[in-house]
Parts: sequence; structure tokens; C-alpha cells
Amino acid sequence: MDLGLRGKTVLVTGSSKGIGLGCAELFAAEGASLHLAARSADLLETRGQAIRAAHQVDVQVHPIDLAVRGSAEELSERCGDVDILVNNAGAIPGGSVDQVDDSRWREAWDLKVFGYINITRQYFARMRARGGGTIVNVIGLAGESYDANYIAGTAGNASLMAFTRGVGSTSIDQGVRVLGVNPGAVETDRIRSLFASKAETELGDRERWREFLSKAPLGRAASVEEVANVVVFLASERASYLSGIIVTVDGGRAARGGTF
Repeated sequence: MDLGLRGKTVLVTGSSKGIGLGCAELFAAEGASLHLAARSADLLETRGQAIRAAHQVDVQVHPIDLAVRGSAEELSERCGDVDILVNNAGAIPGGSVDQVDDSRWREAWDLKVFGYINITRQYFARMRARGGGTIVNVIGLAGESYDANYIAGTAGNASLMAFTRGVGSTSIDQGVRVLGVNPGAVETDRIRSLFASKAETELGDRERWREFLSKAPLGRAASVEEVANVVVFLASERASYLSGIIVTVDGGRAARGGTF
């Protein structure tokens, strides 16, 4: 299916690895030009070079820390107008309400929660002025499947879900679609590292980390590409009547009400 993305300009934050990188690669495969933003300058440049070589599209890289005040404004000035924004930067640490201290909580929310909100505010105004655009927020399953041992993430993701639905409910009337994607467990470097540490502690063997996914739908985590496919489709004109919604990509896990 041709998604009609050839010639579009896309900004993806948190795009040096994981879901963000997967989205960037799929947009490039569809013929879109890219702005890639992440903290790691060297890794970002390496990813950008690889995408240029593979897909012959324009790729510009922007090393930046979106947790820093004023960074959203700086990034929007660097990139200028874009057709599509994918918010993906940020990882919130685990822990219960008495384990996550004030500084860790605020640092995580500055990057993911306020980072998404700030860059959305910048680009919503730009897109509205141009008469069109799409914003996709990659959020996370904890926003709808609450986890007391991931309380900062649960609260942060729930906030971003409400933000996405609230803004997106009326933005479509102004030509701007705002949507969200809630991935469940996704096989990224981060989840492999988390489960490996858990396996070392509980099973005495880091290599047994996949055993913690045995009760997941299909007995595995989602692939990065499975999540990126949804993001790229939602960003395309094939999804032109969708706004203010969250698409959950978890194999039905939240509906089952179970945990791994």
C-alpha cells in the first residue's frame, strides 16, 4: 500500500535507537525526508548516514536534550516546518511511589512528559498556521494498564494519553491530527537489558531473560517494526479521519488484565 508519504518531511525525536529509529527507517522507505533528534550526537550521525545510504532521502540530524528548558523552541527553529512530528524521546525509570525520589521523577518527566507537550505546542502552532500536519505521540501501555512498581511512568503516560486525546479531539477541525500509540513490551535494547538484569537477579542467568515473556501474547515482545508500522500508518493520509485516539499495540495484553 502506498501511504502517500513520498516528499513529506518528518521529525522523529528519540530516533537514534529503538522505536524512534524503526519509525525513521520506515518513513525513509516511504520516501520521506527526515529530521532526527536525540541526545547522542555520534550515534545519531551514524544512524543518519545509514538511512541516507539505504533510501537516498535527505536526513538531517539534531543532537539535542529535549529535557532542557527552551530546547523545543530551539529544535523547531532548526527544523522549520514539518508535515509530521513523531514524539518518542524519553524513558521513565521504574520504582514504586516511595522509591522514585523527587529529582528522578522530575528529570524523567522533563524529557518525556513536558518534552512531548513542549514540542507539540511548537509544532501544533506551525501546522495550524500552514493548514495541516500530523503529530503522533509514542506513549506506553502503563498509561492504561496501571503499574504501582512503575508509578512515575504510569502517571506520566496517563497524562500524555489525556493530552493527546484532548488536543486531538478538536485539532482536526484546524487541519492538524494528533494521535497516540501505546506499545506494550517491545524488543528493544532497553527491554533486553531490563529483563536480563531481572533474570540475573531472579534466575541467576542473564541469558534466560526471554523466559519473562513466556506469558506475553504470542510468547514474545512486539518487534520494533510492528510498532513502527502503526505509527507510520497513523501519520499517513490513509488515516485521515483519525485524531484524538490512542492505538494500543500489545497483542491484547491489557485486555487480558494479566502481567508477565
